[in-house]
Formats: sequence, C-alpha cells, structure tokens
Amino acid sequence: MPARDEMPGTLRRSPKKAQETWVKTHDSAAESYGDGERAHRTAFASLKHSFEKVDDHWEPKKNKGPSDPQAEKGGRATRKSTTATAGGVDVVGHTREELMERAKGLGIRGRSHMTKLELGQAIARKQD
Repeated sequence: MPARDEMPGTLRRSPKKAQETWVKTHDSAAESYGDGERAHRTAFASLKHSFEKVDDHWEPKKNKGPSDPQAEKGGRATRKSTTATAGGVDVVGHTREELMERAKGLGIRGRSHMTKLELGQAIARKQD
C-alpha cells in the first residue's frame, strides 16, 4: 500500500519536505521489510532525524540528529531496548529551559521537577 494513503494526520499538516521524507522512507522500508509496523517505525525514525513534532504537525529541527536517547541507538539495539522516547519532541536539541517554556505554554503541571526527557514525554502526550 502506498505510504501516502497511510500518512498520519500530523504529517498531512506538515511541510512538504517532512511528508516526502516519511513517504520515501516508508516505501523503501515496505519494500525491504513488508508493509506494517516496521515500515512505519523506520519512516518515523528517519523523519525524527530532521523534524520534531510541535503541536499537531512536524517542523524542521534547528540541528539534524537524534531526538532522544532511544533515537541515538540503531538497528537491533533499538528494537531490543526499553529506553523511553520523547514521542518526536527533540529533547537533545533543546535546552531544559526551552522545554520548560513549551511545557508552560501547554499547561503541564509539575514541570519544574521534571528532567528533559520527562518534559519531552509530557509535551508529546499533551500534543496528541
């Protein structure tokens, strides 16, 4: 099934480059691994390298690279890991203060006691 038919709503509201990145990676992964969860995971991993989820869409990151400790891993280590992710929020590329401001804008309670990763996770939950 073509990736454009399976594209999540958050990507439909995102820049064309984000859509193209997801579609191209998804189609390539589907050829290699078959349609399904693994193709989706691969497409999102590629997308998160250059984009981050902000509210209900994806925006380009200031600096390309992994978004969280889980994204820094690769291959089998990623699949076998239980490391928490930040759901598309770039915790590596933002300071704690920047994440605190985003959390404040979203009305997240308890943010002053949270780590960067916890802030990223709370922001991701609030954005869904």
